Amino acid sequence: MTSLAERQLQAARAIIGHVATKLEADISLQLWNGEVLPLGPGARDDIRIVVKSPGAIRRILLRPGLMTVFELYAGGDVDIVGGSMLEAVARWDHIKALRLPKTVNKAFIAKKIWPFLFAARAADKVVAHGWDKQVEEHIEKGRDDKSLVSFHYDVSNDFYKLFLDPEMVYSCAYYAREDMDLAQAQIAKLDLICRKLRLSPGDRFLDIGCGWGGLLCHAAQNYGVKAHGVTLSQEQFDYCQDKIAHEGLTSRVTVELRDYRSLDQAEAYDKIAQIEMFEHVGIDNHDRHFLQMHKLLRPRGLYLHQASTRMATRDLRKFRKATQYQKVITRFIFPGGEFDYVGLSTTNLERLGFEVHDVEAMREHYIPTLRAWGERLHANQAAAIAEAGAQKYRLWAMYFNLFAFAFERNTVSVFQTLASKRRRGPSGLPLNRESLYRQE
Repeated sequence: MTSLAERQLQAARAIIGHVATKLEADISLQLWNGEVLPLGPGARDDIRIVVKSPGAIRRILLRPGLMTVFELYAGGDVDIVGGSMLEAVARWDHIKALRLPKTVNKAFIAKKIWPFLFAARAADKVVAHGWDKQVEEHIEKGRDDKSLVSFHYDVSNDFYKLFLDPEMVYSCAYYAREDMDLAQAQIAKLDLICRKLRLSPGDRFLDIGCGWGGLLCHAAQNYGVKAHGVTLSQEQFDYCQDKIAHEGLTSRVTVELRDYRSLDQAEAYDKIAQIEMFEHVGIDNHDRHFLQMHKLLRPRGLYLHQASTRMATRDLRKFRKATQYQKVITRFIFPGGEFDYVGLSTTNLERLGFEVHDVEAMREHYIPTLRAWGERLHANQAAAIAEAGAQKYRLWAMYFNLFAFAFERNTVSVFQTLASKRRRGPSGLPLNRESLYRQE
């Protein structure tokens, strides 16, 4: 009589063989007994997806979807050997993978699933690093942005050092030349921001969600501004304080552990930058964000808005319906996070007292940025696991690679938008972009 273990292997071979006809990937799958099965015609086996137990097969069959894949990989029940996550993910078509639950023969799968119903439930263990609380959409109704921000950023500064550039810039770089490395491209981005804001000596400059202080210090050192930053992350605040002191900028750069919406100095700043913290705000709080920017800026003061976006849906009423990607990212990476679309950003700026001067798409700069982060994290895998644990390392690896392909497929983008606090008459800005790029 055939044992349960053999029946599970037989069923796995049949299911994987069927999936391979739909996925047509150039990668192989390794079962828990060491057997290697191709996931497409002529698929190579140098990089392999390793399924470590029948329980993992059971779980993906009973609850197919991206969330289950994240949980299995984060928990170590599924692994990748022979290459990095980035190298592995490049071996298959993401759209085909997402459509597998609809394209496979469900009747065939159902006939083969029964041996796995008796599999051990070890693969059902909970992934510890997930947000499991209700997130309020409105700040007025008790949305706790400090806890949401801390979940993502307060892993540890040493963890982020493993994949960020020396200036610890955690946003889309600007590859002004194709031969730039990550560090050069991040400096190019900081300089582009400063030039777009026309920063000059004596300007009062505010960085909302200032991260680890890279833009603050760059602006003070190279443009002579009086810079102030705010963050809700304790780890970032501590790092900023040390960086400012180490670089001898205490007389020109200050930082606060504070919600930017509590700043109350009307018309206190000449220039304001918001670089990819807007994604944390939530669409229901966008008006309050732009009104606060308007309040803090002097008349005709400049505001630089850099934010990732999603493509607008044909029916805008469906725009906020969460996709599989959003559900995974808001659970494991950015709880409370929400992208808008670029038209909504520019509309809200105009509605709430700004003149929009320039919108620049930077989508194709984020692809090499995310790949660089993913490659650096993979190269420092042992240190990352020692610092933050295996689950956190695996979640961040999945996140970088998931988004790299989202930007590549053009389902997600990123824009820099320059606006000023609207007043009648000339803006005082140049009539072309020449001065922004002459140094490149």
